[in-house]
This record gives sequence, structure tokens and C-alpha cells, in this order.
Amino acid sequence: MNPQELLRIVDSLHREKQISPDLVIQAIESALVTAIKRQFGEETEVTASIARDGGQITVTVDGKSLSQDEIGRIGAQTAKQVIIQKLKEAERDARLDEFYPQVGQLVTGVVQRTEKGLTIIQLGNVEAILPRSEQIPGESYHNGSRVRAVIYEVKQSGNRVKIILSRTHPSFVQRLFEQEIPEISEDVIRVNAISREPGYRSKVAVSSSDQRIDCVGACVGMRGNRIKNVTGELAGERIDIVRWSDDPMVLIPNALQPAEVEQVLLCDMIGRAIALVNEEHLSQAIGRFGQNVRLASKLCGWDIEIMTAAELERQIEKAMEMFLSIDGMSEEVAQQLVEQGYLSYDDLSVIEPDALMEMGGWTEEQVDAIVMQAEERAEQQEVQEAERKQTEKAERERLATEELDRKERAQKAPPAPPAEPEPPKEDENGTESST
Repeated sequence: MNPQELLRIVDSLHREKQISPDLVIQAIESALVTAIKRQFGEETEVTASIARDGGQITVTVDGKSLSQDEIGRIGAQTAKQVIIQKLKEAERDARLDEFYPQVGQLVTGVVQRTEKGLTIIQLGNVEAILPRSEQIPGESYHNGSRVRAVIYEVKQSGNRVKIILSRTHPSFVQRLFEQEIPEISEDVIRVNAISREPGYRSKVAVSSSDQRIDCVGACVGMRGNRIKNVTGELAGERIDIVRWSDDPMVLIPNALQPAEVEQVLLCDMIGRAIALVNEEHLSQAIGRFGQNVRLASKLCGWDIEIMTAAELERQIEKAMEMFLSIDGMSEEVAQQLVEQGYLSYDDLSVIEPDALMEMGGWTEEQVDAIVMQAEERAEQQEVQEAERKQTEKAERERLATEELDRKERAQKAPPAPPAEPEPPKEDENGTESST
């Protein structure tokens, strides 16, 4: 390769692709050594250097310099391969620099095709992937249609950049809120937390920095127009907008809406909250398949349990009985434990030893003995519960099998013969009559 031509190409890469000239020259030198060793043997001692000012290539093999003809033939091919490689790396790095800052941001692309559950989305001159796991359940995408999603991940894959999109991540809901609700983009209303089960239901907690603005009303919009635009993009996913509070005693009842909560009991040490509701709001607080309480728990960061006052009373009585059965436990400490929300052996097994020592005035050895008993009984209960579930499952399967057998026998049974006509009846005068 002509030395001046080599330097010209290196300089062009530097200016157009922002690749360091030294980096390219070092890569060519290294590739030359590899190529020459492949030709002369891996045990050969090879050195290769390129003059930074003139571009001349010098190569030695076992201390002897190669002729310029030999260097030119090997060097031209090697330089070409290195330059192609560096161009690919430069394009990759440019894409990484472009899309890394966009992680979590909303983008719009055009559907190109679907391959094995992956939907390929064109973003400008780059292809991105929308995996099945990041698609809203029940959605389908047609070639040429426009799709909105957030950039979920950007990662290097060899010389390529893999851009993964998501329509199921909670940030997708947040970006749609920012787009539809100007007060959020203006920082007047803040989205504090989001919990989501894609395609079914989301809870969004919001707050306002301006007391004159109702954060919930602003998100809903006039006649619900704003929230309708968001749910329309989410394939009809239901969205509960919740008023945020730093006080969990306020936030938890808000998060469980539309159910009404009578009282909240917090157990700070194990992160549990017991929400008391009356019987008529019990199913509403729990939600279909437990969805309402599950989303509320994620939104608030508390493990929320829904109970009626009567259920709590029964749980407390049962917990007192369990705790008092532990050797060394006092009634006073057992009472303190249930008042703080500890209602099972499992709860007691994770309590901080220092807290238990302070409650009962016990030594570390006494606390260890109590906790050990609680752990053993928790394991026993877990085994018993697993056995109970297994028994129930077997019983359900038995009943289902019997029902199937009954239906099969009914299908195989021969049809009943047609009923014979009844003989004519005679009236009082002996005349036959038909009915």
C-alpha cells in the first residue's frame, strides 16, 4: 500500500468517524504481525511499525527486514481489513452514543416484520427489537403500522448495537402521561410511583407542587379526555390515578381505592401493612385475582394484607396462642409482638434480635433459642401447608376424573328405547277414547 494513501485514509477516518489516527495505525501494526505469523509460522519473531509522519511500513521477521514488495502485498490486504473493522466499530460506537442517553425515552417507529415472536421496528436508519415479553398481551402489529414504545435497553453485540424496546415497562405509562398532560412536563404535577400489570391495570401516584391544581383531576382531564388518550395507547388498560402522600397511613388507603379502608396498621420492622375494611368492601379491596392489593403493594412499597376486623381478631388470637407455646416467651412480649403486626412463626423468625432482646429484657442466648424455635415451627407449618395443598389438588383431580368418567359413560350408554304407546282407555260406557 502507498504510504501516502495509507495516511490519507487514516486521516479521513479521524475526521469523518472521530477515530484516533494512533488507534488505527496500532491496529494495522498488530494485524500485520498476526498476518505475517500466519504466513511464516506462529513461533516466528515479528515486529511491524508504521511511521506516523511518512506512512512507511517496516517489518522484521526473526531480525531480518522484509522487502517492500512482500510488505506491500500483505500490508494492503491487512490495512483494508483493519479499516473495514474500524469503520464498523465507529458506526457501532456512534449508535451507542446516540441511543444510550435515550434509554427510558418514548420513541415512534414503523413495523418492518415479525420473526419468531420478535417485532422489528425501524427507528430512522436503525432497526430496533420489540420482544414478545415487552409487548402488551393481546396486541398484534402489522407491517407498515406506526408503534410507540420506550427504549428499554441498548447493548453492544459484537460490531452491532442491539436496541430493545418495551411497551410493558412502567416508564412507558409515565412517558405517555408526560405527553398527554402538560402539567407533568412543566413539573407542576409529578408522577411519584407507578405499578403496572400490562394490558390489565396500572396505578399511578401523582402529586402537585401547586395547591391550586388538583393533580388527579388534571390527569383525568375534561370528561376524561386525557386519560382516555393514554388508555387508548395501552389497548384499553385500566388506569387508577392515586393521590400521593409521603405518609403510608394516607397513601395506602388512596392506593386501595375504589375500596374504602377503615384503618391501617403498620409493622415497620417487616414492611407489612394491614388494611382493615368492612365485609362489603373486602372483595373490592383485594380485586380480581388479587390484582388491586397486589398493585397497591407495589405502588406503596409495603406488603399489604387485607382483613376485616373479625379476621384480624382471629389472627391475633391464633398468634398469641402460637407465641405463648414457645419456651421462654412471656405474655407481655407476645402482646407487644401482635400489636406491632407479628402474626406468625415466620414473622417472628425474621425479627431483629436486638429488638426482641429489648422487648423481653432477654440475653442474646435466650433470643437465639426463641428465634430457633420459631424457625423450626415455621418450617413445619410450611411442610404442612404444602401437604394440605397437595391433598386438595389430588382431591380436585379425583373429582374432575370422576366427572369425566361419568360423562364418558353417559356418551357410551345405548340410547333408551322409544316409549310404547299407551293402550286406549275406555270411558264409563265402554267406548274407547284416546288421549
